[in-house]
Amino acid sequence: MKQSVKPNPNNPETKKKQVTQMFNGISRSYDTLNRIITLGVDVLWRKRVVREIQKHKHDVLLDIATGTGDLVIALSKLKTKKIIGLDISPGMLEIGKQKVKAVGLDQRIDMQLGDSEALAYDDNTFDGVTIAFGVRNFEHLDLGLQEICRVLKPQGTLVILETAVPQNPILKSLYSFYTQKVMPFIGKMFSKNRTAYQYLSDSAAAFPCGKAFHNILKKNGFISIEDFPQTLGVASIYVGKKP
Repeated sequence: MKQSVKPNPNNPETKKKQVTQMFNGISRSYDTLNRIITLGVDVLWRKRVVREIQKHKHDVLLDIATGTGDLVIALSKLKTKKIIGLDISPGMLEIGKQKVKAVGLDQRIDMQLGDSEALAYDDNTFDGVTIAFGVRNFEHLDLGLQEICRVLKPQGTLVILETAVPQNPILKSLYSFYTQKVMPFIGKMFSKNRTAYQYLSDSAAAFPCGKAFHNILKKNGFISIEDFPQTLGVASIYVGKKP
């Protein structure tokens, strides 16, 4: 992924700092906009992530880039002993904590502030790690994946849900128009922040999906890698194991 894809490429601050500030700024409108922009299909994608995790050992789980808590709440339907939701944005995390508490899960789910590229957990801690729409926001993708591999137990599972670009030329053209023109417009209407949704669009287009991401996962220590395209190829679920 291009390191130059930042919320504001003219800003000398690091991508990590810019992403944190951006998500703090859109945290209150994020859930509503997600439902609108994806036409609600993101809810179905998260359910599929949960089903994938369910196939493997899942006593102790870590949800990275947990944001407002949608995936970590969905994961709570599994019979897990411990679930941690981690995010770098205090604004997003606060919304997530409120949602977790509202559904009575604050005793089961521990929402923590932290950096995916410097995880404050011991080696071989988690049976599974999930990330939904967060890995493309890593400033140093290799470092983040290496940290995930480190904290996974041997034979632990990584499941990533991320946007993708359709391979069909017609769908690809429609997707490009929607993400480059419609998404930023909707973002400006509802969150007053066109720049944030322009970044989300640009970062999705730049992310190395499919086989390219397979190779990145393999390079950073994962094996048995699979991917499952979702909804005409506009997203993919990637599954990898730690040896």
